[in-house]
Amino acid sequence: MSRELEHIWSRVQAQLALVVDEPTYRIWLATLEPVEMLGERLVLQAPSQSCRWIQGRFGRVIEASVELVLGPHASVELRAEGNDDAGASARRAPTTRAQRSSPRAPVPTGVHRTGPLGNPKLTFDQFVIGDSNRLAHAAALTVAEMPAQAYNPLFICGPPGVGKTHLLSSIANLLIAHDPSLTVRATTGEAFTNEFLGALGERSTETFKSRFRDIDVLLLDDVQFLERKTRTEEEFFHTFNALHDGGRQVVLTSDRPPRDLQALEDRLRERFEAGLVADIQPPDLPTRLAILRKRAQHDGIEPADDTALAVIAEHVESNVRALEGALIRVVAFSSLTGRPLTTELAREVLASLYPRAPRAGHARSRTIAEIQQATCAHFGLTAEELLSSTRTPRIAWPRQLAMYLARELTGASLPAIGREFGGRDHTTVLHACRRASKRLASDDGSREAVEKLFTDLGGGPA
Repeated sequence: MSRELEHIWSRVQAQLALVVDEPTYRIWLATLEPVEMLGERLVLQAPSQSCRWIQGRFGRVIEASVELVLGPHASVELRAEGNDDAGASARRAPTTRAQRSSPRAPVPTGVHRTGPLGNPKLTFDQFVIGDSNRLAHAAALTVAEMPAQAYNPLFICGPPGVGKTHLLSSIANLLIAHDPSLTVRATTGEAFTNEFLGALGERSTETFKSRFRDIDVLLLDDVQFLERKTRTEEEFFHTFNALHDGGRQVVLTSDRPPRDLQALEDRLRERFEAGLVADIQPPDLPTRLAILRKRAQHDGIEPADDTALAVIAEHVESNVRALEGALIRVVAFSSLTGRPLTTELAREVLASLYPRAPRAGHARSRTIAEIQQATCAHFGLTAEELLSSTRTPRIAWPRQLAMYLARELTGASLPAIGREFGGRDHTTVLHACRRASKRLASDDGSREAVEKLFTDLGGGPA
């Protein structure tokens, strides 16, 4: 792949990651690979078993992302893997669940991978270290250099988009670079589940067991996907024991620490906690700025003034993927309008997309209880109403906003916030935060309510 094509595709990937949620991106869109540029047409390759579905479900999203990066006259051609006929994927029959979940052929380096795991571009050299990820990075590097000798299992946890998958891929790449004879299997919780269900349906469980137990290292992303899947949990429990007891390395990631995986069997959570649990938090401002500078240097982006990248770093606090996506938006706007990438341009592009959160300071020390109290006072609700199951707009919106503020101002985990809001599930909290964020981006009245609450909480206007 040429450097120019790699540069184009990395920008498109960042844009795609902004418009679909992380699981969707990881399962479907991360499997796409650029093939070539034919004039203004970007040719992409998709796995043959899912090409047709990707074209029908995400075709317009992919086209829009490519147009944003390359201009309004750009187009996309999606080809099925192993087939040069661009239209072949559209004529294929739908595949079964088992077929969709079948593993890809092992790569020559010994990394058996699913999706973005084992990506040769994701290395330790490309990982930006900060206070929010220092322990996880050091532990991952140690595991890669001395598998099964230091931290086994290694459990890396943190919210979406903070670098967990990057570390898994870095481990895989360094392991194989040091010892090409190692067998490393990198997969996801969902892929493991689908492969196991497919093996049950095809009565090939022994083959499945061999694929996951006769290896040297298992890297499994998003282990929380195994929750409430009794038969899969049982199989993974025995797989984990077989590997651990046999002196093989296991590395797991999750969006929550083991203690918050309440729907997982106790015996699994206990084994996860028996190793090293290293969490990754959203990057702080210096780390976000370092990430942007590294990405700009890698992509040959030259801002017109020194503070343009700082503006992006200040606006986007949630995760690395959103941060890089914001950079791509600003660069694309600069390219399409012919304007230099200045501080003023960055502020203009990001103002409506990322309403300013309060600066680090007093408001960051607020408790969930204080946020709930301020929200009730602002909207004229009782605490019982706020925490109730009532879904009327008069109560639902303040509740969503309070959850959003709790996530922004306290640093509490999603499960912890849910417990303080009447014992709600973490997915409910995440949904509320997304709804609130979307409303704040488009509704002036809602933003005014947030600014008033920030002031009441001692943080000043947003």
